[in-house]
Amino acid sequence: MRELTTDHISQQFNAELETLRQHFLTMGGVVEKQVSDAIQSLLEGQGDLAEEVKAKDKTVNQLDALIDEECTRILAKRQPAATDLRMILSIGKAVSELERMGDEAKKIANHALKLINEGESPRGYVEISRIGQMVTSMVRESLDAYARLDIDLAVSVAKADRKVDLEYKTAIRSLITYMMEDPRSIGPVFNVIWILRSLERIGDHSRHLCQHLVYLINGVNVRHVPTEELEALATEDKKV
Repeated sequence: MRELTTDHISQQFNAELETLRQHFLTMGGVVEKQVSDAIQSLLEGQGDLAEEVKAKDKTVNQLDALIDEECTRILAKRQPAATDLRMILSIGKAVSELERMGDEAKKIANHALKLINEGESPRGYVEISRIGQMVTSMVRESLDAYARLDIDLAVSVAKADRKVDLEYKTAIRSLITYMMEDPRSIGPVFNVIWILRSLERIGDHSRHLCQHLVYLINGVNVRHVPTEELEALATEDKKV
């Protein structure tokens, strides 16, 4: 496990940084469960589980506000530099990605409830299962990368997003064709399409999470770097 934090004269400063990190990982765990539960609620027809996903949105928002307040307080009080500053800035941005993942999980739960209450869609569940598995793995591994400061895992997750995008485009084309052939399916299939869209967006946010981690570790801004160039820049040695 890589270590980036430094020992400060103020033990309180060390404690503040560790608390910030732990709160971030706690929020990540809540969001990860939100995403997996949202998918499960649809595939297994569990309306109660979908309602639990929606209820967790309040917890995610509370943690978002708490972490934002902690980042602001540390910046104002400690005036951190170098690695410490990058950690705070990186976590501040990464938290926004987690909050948006939670929003997308809530959307999935809402559409799942519609499908459960109105009857299953005739198509799209296989695609949701397949893409859902890919995306939940991305969320889990992006958080593991942050916990272990594992830049290789971060790069791997970022690359996986391309596969999700390809699967998403293929699924959408298939579902649109199906709706054209059977207009009666338009209502339920549209709910499936919106779920797939949310899954694709969660994959994007997982990729962004890993890009923020690269910045934390190496000080390289790869937010707008093409995926094929990411690995070279991410592993570039930087003195901090």
